[in-house]
Amino acid sequence: MLESRKAEAAGHQVHYWEGGKGLPVLMLHGVGPGTSIVGNFGPVLEPLAEHCRIFAADLIGFGDSARKNATPYFDVDLWVEQALTMIEEVLPSGSCGIAGHSLGGALALKTASRSDRVKCVLTSSSVGSAYSLNDALDEFWTLPDTPDALKASMMKMVGNPAALTDEMIDQRWELLQTDGYAAYFGEMFASPRQQYLDAAVLSPEELGNISAKVVMLHGRDDQPCPAMATTMTIAPSLPNADIQLFGQCGHNLPRERSGDYLAAAINLFGMEN
Repeated sequence: MLESRKAEAAGHQVHYWEGGKGLPVLMLHGVGPGTSIVGNFGPVLEPLAEHCRIFAADLIGFGDSARKNATPYFDVDLWVEQALTMIEEVLPSGSCGIAGHSLGGALALKTASRSDRVKCVLTSSSVGSAYSLNDALDEFWTLPDTPDALKASMMKMVGNPAALTDEMIDQRWELLQTDGYAAYFGEMFASPRQQYLDAAVLSPEELGNISAKVVMLHGRDDQPCPAMATTMTIAPSLPNADIQLFGQCGHNLPRERSGDYLAAAINLFGMEN
């Protein structure tokens, strides 16, 4: 059973779900309209907690974590600071793992480059390389004005339309209706949006500082973050990285291929127990 908890990190109150036993694993989600840790990882959280001790966090500005008081609201350095603070002050001492989805994958790798406590990293649909913003990602980062607009943008996140449920859409739309959240999100992703992809790029120094074991998962049908432009570009700079590509899978890999995601996570984090 996962428990909802809050802690102070990087000068903000952050929300996270904790549960399980074994290797502590910090989990970080991606960013988008109404995104949260449950939105990205919902189906795999409880099963994964049967094999390791997870700390599944809402990034500052998302889910039930506090929002920033001043711009820029899109703040990679702040989110990395949040992750590092949680590792040092929330997770138990000793080695840990870190799992990140989409932008969270880049945050996980940046965090691993700064903390020798991180022994293994799992990314899914990660960004972190320099590539041009495409229409699918640009649309997803545009504030939707109706549930139908949200559904249309989220449809480009999946390889199989059946993977996008009404519950997922309703959950995100409900969060967007929270007082002030829509305006906050609109400011966070104000044009030009290429700058947000660029902010997530891993430098050669960061890549060179990563000694952790890395497993990178990606869907071959990922439209906003194509595997060849992201994971397949980053991995050659990581000598300890393995790659798994999944057919008939779009961007939302932990939901579309939950069983395969769990198998990779359990294999990686379970071996470190």
